[in-house]
Amino acid sequence: MIRVVIADDHAVVRGGLARIVRDAAGMQVVAEASSVPEVLDAVRSTECDVLLLDVNFQGQTSLDAMKTIRVELPSVRILVLSMYPEEHYAIRFLKAGASGYLTKDAAPDELIVAISRVASGKRYLTAELAEAALLGAVEGERPPHNDLSDREYEVMIGIASGRRIRDIAESLNLSDKTISTYRARILRKLGCESTADIVAYALGHDLLSDV
Repeated sequence: MIRVVIADDHAVVRGGLARIVRDAAGMQVVAEASSVPEVLDAVRSTECDVLLLDVNFQGQTSLDAMKTIRVELPSVRILVLSMYPEEHYAIRFLKAGASGYLTKDAAPDELIVAISRVASGKRYLTAELAEAALLGAVEGERPPHNDLSDREYEVMIGIASGRRIRDIAESLNLSDKTISTYRARILRKLGCESTADIVAYALGHDLLSDV
């Protein structure tokens, strides 16, 4: 029996995913989570094999939580689900330790296949993602936001989502000054001059579709 934890900040999405998993033979939902702290609590307190993890929780990415889980509970396989197109986040999460990445518009059958595959210790990549990764490696096509560090990316998403520096700092357990330093780096790397430019960049590259 594959034990699954579902983590998404939208109740409707969690409910839909839970129904798909419960209807599949040999799978059961053992916990649900709607925030980053709840994700960590769920995997620490519940024996599970696969974590279905949303990319974004109310403007905060789940990258840090995923890295923590990989260190504390390396046996838990993580399948990332998101509304973001694969090229925006997939490689970043896979490099950080995710076992697979699937967009939320995938068919239920594909979700079950992906869960089964990562539960068996393998990676799950769609054909589109594999092709995009190969083309990027061969042609060197990298949009500027791909050169941001994971932390810089998290801060960028927070800024582009309209969150205040203080709120971003609190959610990441950092100081306001540190977030301002990250903001300066983001402006430089993206070729932007203001917060409005960051917002425009994120919208132009469809980086806020899951916020």
